Amino acid sequence: MTAPSTAPAPSSGGGRWIEDWDPEDETFWQETGERVARRNLLFSVLCEHIGFSVWTMWSVMVLFMGPEYGLTPADKFVLVSMATLVGAVVRVPYTFAVAVFGGRNWTIVSAGLLLVPTVAAFLVMEPGTSYTTFLVCAMLAGVGGGNFASSMTNINAFFPLRKKGWALGLNAGGGNIGVPVVQLVGLAVIGASGGPRLLLGIYIPLIVVAAVLAALYMDNIASLRNDSGAAKEAVRAGHTWIMSFLYIGTFGSFIGYSFAFGLVLQTQFGRTPLQAAYVTFIGPLLGSLIRPVGGALADRYGGARITLWNYVGMAAATAVVVLASMRESLPLFTTAFIALFVLSGLGNGSTYKMIPGIFRNKALAMGLEGEEAAAYGRRLSGASMGLIGAVGALGGLGINLAFRQSFLSVGTGTGAFVAFLVFYGLCFVVTWAVYLRRPDAQAPPTRAATETKPQLSYAEV
Repeated sequence: MTAPSTAPAPSSGGGRWIEDWDPEDETFWQETGERVARRNLLFSVLCEHIGFSVWTMWSVMVLFMGPEYGLTPADKFVLVSMATLVGAVVRVPYTFAVAVFGGRNWTIVSAGLLLVPTVAAFLVMEPGTSYTTFLVCAMLAGVGGGNFASSMTNINAFFPLRKKGWALGLNAGGGNIGVPVVQLVGLAVIGASGGPRLLLGIYIPLIVVAAVLAALYMDNIASLRNDSGAAKEAVRAGHTWIMSFLYIGTFGSFIGYSFAFGLVLQTQFGRTPLQAAYVTFIGPLLGSLIRPVGGALADRYGGARITLWNYVGMAAATAVVVLASMRESLPLFTTAFIALFVLSGLGNGSTYKMIPGIFRNKALAMGLEGEEAAAYGRRLSGASMGLIGAVGALGGLGINLAFRQSFLSVGTGTGAFVAFLVFYGLCFVVTWAVYLRRPDAQAPPTRAATETKPQLSYAEV
């Protein structure tokens, strides 16, 4: 097989286009594919990492905003909620932008767009600025959340099915680390008695560097272009929405808790901004680092199995958080909350690994084989990832709104955590019922047609 050229080729879309890409071919993968895929993965992680930092920057900014800003705790929860909301919504068009513009081209554009919220906040961040202005700036920061969807859709196309858990976990985990990194930078700025403008000023040149590196070293895959049929088919697929529900439980928890952790420590336990900042980065950092581990475990044991037992762990950790909240035990609360972060990160990796396998199974059920089945799975999983990521991110909005309501109603976050505990129980039931329950254990087949119909097992996905 002729190795694909990564040099610029004539194309109506412009830029660097790879016309032939077959990662499932072992010879092609070893000779050419792996090197190209890893290079694109590296710079995809960088751009997504900065996108996450910009998206979650307001979780740090609100720690800076003392009484002189005139904001209540409820106002601050609304600010971070709006950033979460916009970040979830823009994931849908960001996913499809890869098919329209190409993965490399859109990475350049999406990285450049991060300058808009960063520069805007830099200009207005001072006491006396209206709450509405802050709200608009927080909403603009939501564009950073869209980078995840386009990045995952793009990287999904570069790797073979047997490597997707690891590759997608690394891509997402490297991006997720943008959350604790911006919190650590914020901690350093607070410790140095700097203001929020200093934090923003640090990121402006980093955004420019990321966009330039994407332009120099990334590629577009031609087969991803203008495939609107995949998007429509993904919307109609029931598994897209089932996985969206499960992803609310994992990624929704991760991003929602990342935005809210510092505010909960300040509001419920009376921590100062510096005291809160010393702790808030630990959970997102561990949750990000373990995401590739979740993907690798899913590669080995099956994403559905790992996801199922992960929800058991998340429910147990949440129960401990509820107990600590009721007893007002800060050490126990912090420890259990960090454990919840770790489990959410593990589940992020395992749930995303399930997606390509599910659509590969769907292709086999349709009678497709070999590369045809693999190509169908890549197509549909890539299109569905943006939708799943968008709905999952909306879980972060729900978490922040739940905290806001809980603090307004009873003055603590206990009520919100009880609701989260119930939700994790529902996720456990759905995972088991759809992907792990054995159909043949319910009743024996009664018709010959049933005997000839393929019974697909999702336990390995």
